[in-house]
Amino acid sequence: MHVLWIKTDLLFPLNSGGRIRTFEMLRAIRRRHDVTYVALDDGTTSPEALEHAREYATQVDLVPHRRPAKGSPAFFGALLANLASPNPYVIDRYRSPAMAERIRYWCTQDVDLLVCDFIFPAPAVPRTASIPRIIFQHNVEARIWARHAAVGRTPLHRAYFRLQHERMRRAEAALCATFDGVVAVSESDAEEFRSAYGLTNVESVPTGVNTDFFQTTDPAAREPAHLLFLGAMDWMPNADGIRWFVKEVLPLVRRRAPEVRLTIVGRDPIASVRELHAPDQGVVVTGTVPDVRPWLASSAVFVVPLRVGGGTRLKLYEGLATGIPTVSTTIGAEGLPLEDGVHLRIADAPEAMADAIVSLVHDPDGAVRMGAAAARYVRGTFGWDGVAQQFVDACVRLGARSSHLDGDPVGAPL
Repeated sequence: MHVLWIKTDLLFPLNSGGRIRTFEMLRAIRRRHDVTYVALDDGTTSPEALEHAREYATQVDLVPHRRPAKGSPAFFGALLANLASPNPYVIDRYRSPAMAERIRYWCTQDVDLLVCDFIFPAPAVPRTASIPRIIFQHNVEARIWARHAAVGRTPLHRAYFRLQHERMRRAEAALCATFDGVVAVSESDAEEFRSAYGLTNVESVPTGVNTDFFQTTDPAAREPAHLLFLGAMDWMPNADGIRWFVKEVLPLVRRRAPEVRLTIVGRDPIASVRELHAPDQGVVVTGTVPDVRPWLASSAVFVVPLRVGGGTRLKLYEGLATGIPTVSTTIGAEGLPLEDGVHLRIADAPEAMADAIVSLVHDPDGAVRMGAAAARYVRGTFGWDGVAQQFVDACVRLGARSSHLDGDPVGAPL
């Protein structure tokens, strides 16, 4: 099978959940099939990123595309210009006629399946082709904007997020409907695509974890009362969640466990996250680290205090696979088949989350038992090879329903 995979960028460095999910999926597919990977290049693609691409692609086709850097004057100018556009900014940001031309070319070659990785490059995918065209949705994007609008810090933020939500809802529904099928990352997301957008050709695949890389850790090595937050800190839902946690939850925890300290680990923390850095008050912001595993091994409790988000959180599975006791909001664990009190603690209100954290800090034996139960479950159920095969099988079924397939050219097992 020859797969044409469309994405806005290359996958190196592996510093976000979306990149990790795509990398692990494609690496498994690449072992048995040819993968042509088409992506945009803003001029900053490194030789290391191209070398790394050999792990997940047979060949790479980069399309030059300039876009303003986040936080630059040009970026804010583009935001203002987008106010006059009917499209959400994140769609306009990646619009590329040159990419559309390259995809049309590849569709005339010996390709069996086209996968559009997320909504952002979707406008470049031709509406008609002789091959199945599947869109792989890492979350329901409009739902994220709706949640941003609900918790925005100022009236101006909330108004802007409401505007982007309405535009994204229209764009996401229209663009997904142009594909032969949609693959979601959880059944709850798949059901929302069906109910909110009226889509019928939708399937879901579970989230996976690299069980070779994320090994179980020794509970004796964990530092008592050390809390860990882990995630890309330039992603708005992570920044919102950890700001809320430090302001609303951490003071409640310290009333009963004053020895607790917090480490915030993740790439490119934005200014409002960097401002949380206060080592003398027990809060450390590390920024990018070469390897997250030492932090998972040395921390007593992993916290996932998300109030905004969609899809599923790979970092949560990665943490659970190591056996670290975990406390999450409902949104943080959304779409994952986990049981409160068995695999982790789930709490949404500040008081409830603080109670859950303090109970694990004060009962290390119980925390170890819960962490071990989660590690056994995640490691035994969600390895990436099996998840990738489920993805291929879903594409087969979706493509067959589209009447594009003659026989079953994408039906070969991994």
